[in-house]
Amino acid sequence: MHASMGDGNKNRGVIYKDKSKPADVRHSNINAAKAVSDALRTSLGPRGMDKMIQTSNGEVTITNDGATILKQMNVIHPAAKMLVELSRAQDVEAGDGTTTVVVIAGALLDAAEKLLSRGIHPTAISESFQRAAVHAVEVTRILTSISTPIQLDNREQLIKSASTSLNSKVVFQQSSILAPLAVDAVLKVVEPGREQVVSLSDIKVIKQIGGTVEDAELIEGLVFPHKAANVSGPKRIEKAKIGFIQFCISPPKTDMDHNVVVSDYAAMDRVLKEERTYILNIVKQIKKAGCNVLLIQKSILRDAVSDLALHFLDKIKCMVIKDIEREDVEFVCKSLGCRPIASLDHFTAENLVTAELVEEIGVGGNRMVKITGEIGENLSDLDHSWAVSGAHNAGKTVTLLVRGSNKLVLAEADRSLHDALCVIRCLVRKKALIAGGGVPEIELALKLAALADKKEGIDAICLRAYANALEIIPFTLAENAGLNPIQNTSPPVAAQKRNYGELRNRHAKGETSAGINVRKGAISDILEENVIQPLLVSVSAITFATETVRSILKIDDIINTFN
Repeated sequence: MHASMGDGNKNRGVIYKDKSKPADVRHSNINAAKAVSDALRTSLGPRGMDKMIQTSNGEVTITNDGATILKQMNVIHPAAKMLVELSRAQDVEAGDGTTTVVVIAGALLDAAEKLLSRGIHPTAISESFQRAAVHAVEVTRILTSISTPIQLDNREQLIKSASTSLNSKVVFQQSSILAPLAVDAVLKVVEPGREQVVSLSDIKVIKQIGGTVEDAELIEGLVFPHKAANVSGPKRIEKAKIGFIQFCISPPKTDMDHNVVVSDYAAMDRVLKEERTYILNIVKQIKKAGCNVLLIQKSILRDAVSDLALHFLDKIKCMVIKDIEREDVEFVCKSLGCRPIASLDHFTAENLVTAELVEEIGVGGNRMVKITGEIGENLSDLDHSWAVSGAHNAGKTVTLLVRGSNKLVLAEADRSLHDALCVIRCLVRKKALIAGGGVPEIELALKLAALADKKEGIDAICLRAYANALEIIPFTLAENAGLNPIQNTSPPVAAQKRNYGELRNRHAKGETSAGINVRKGAISDILEENVIQPLLVSVSAITFATETVRSILKIDDIINTFN
């Protein structure tokens, strides 16, 4: 009897432990995701801190870009990996706001954890958060109501938007140079009527050590860090005919499992003659087609062009540029308006493209070849590459040439320029601007809190928690900026809270453009300070963060399938 009662109590204990497991798993997931969010919080805003990331091979990266930091972090917990994917999704969709979206997700998870501790079911929290996001973006269109439409011909406004994305970067002092480059690059690749499909793959960014970030340039065409492969070939060609080949101009090799054994000098002489004849036939076909500039794709099996082939090409006065990477083929073809020639049979005059001038020049000890549409145009400040532009069949592509004094500066300038390009792409796809400086988040918080007052029950509690969580963005901006605590008699934290409270009061009075001015350390009209960002950045941040939080809340167990 006693034994059976003991077994019953034991079974009840097992059942009780099983019921507590989902809560423990949920708590573990939330804490892991919040840890990732807290790590990024200090990098938010123009006064945010940078992170130094050292890889296993000793390479060092210094950045405050959220997507880059999370990509380099060694995250193990599956819930924390969801925030890494969240940042990546924001980077793909908007290109900017990668830190903001993770910080918002962390704040929403913190709010959800407090609601769970009050006994509210995770499904109820998840559904309420979803309704709040829909209200913010679609139903009441709170964000759209405080946005400003923009026209693509308003270049000055576009430059201000790009400058805002650069203000939080290491290279913010060069924003006056990089922002116009980003605007011009995107506008040049936009096809009228197809703004929704504008692709940054039509903009190639080339990094080159040497000079400073101020030396960055926009070139309408291609830039490759290659010089001409010729030894004694022509250095200047007018009315050039360009061919782009994917086959090799070198002797063919045997299969991996076969060898050719040459036993005497006569056989060796026959082999050399056959190779000479083989290459000579290819060169004759190139000459017959009238090609005088040859682009050759890089080969991994054998040399793309042999020394003997270069000798013959020099004799027919054909300039050769070799080792074009496979991933660059599409860009080269679109820029030149040509198709790659895969076999010698298709190497005809119809498959060539033309350009007015091809010349090789040397500056600063390096050589470069440039193909341009105007005789006399030079790129004398580019001492490291060859450029292609002005081809008669040229497509809509451009190249951004970024320069820097070292690898760290160059890599950060590349990342910063990518963010600026993405901001302009957002404005092309959704032509609306919104104030920065925490304005969208504080406005959403106040409007959703007012909406929560009209509701009752659990939905009202969850909606208010969602609204309060969004206030993390302006509060973090104030926290990272310090808001001139030295000039205030109160401690820094009190100064931040007081300025942040002033922000809420001014928005409550209807000042929808009042935001955190980190430079002046005060609350001011952000639109007058030209701190603006695309509406798409804020919309996608709210949507993606809410979806990720809902996914984490729905998880009640982790099942490992390791062998």
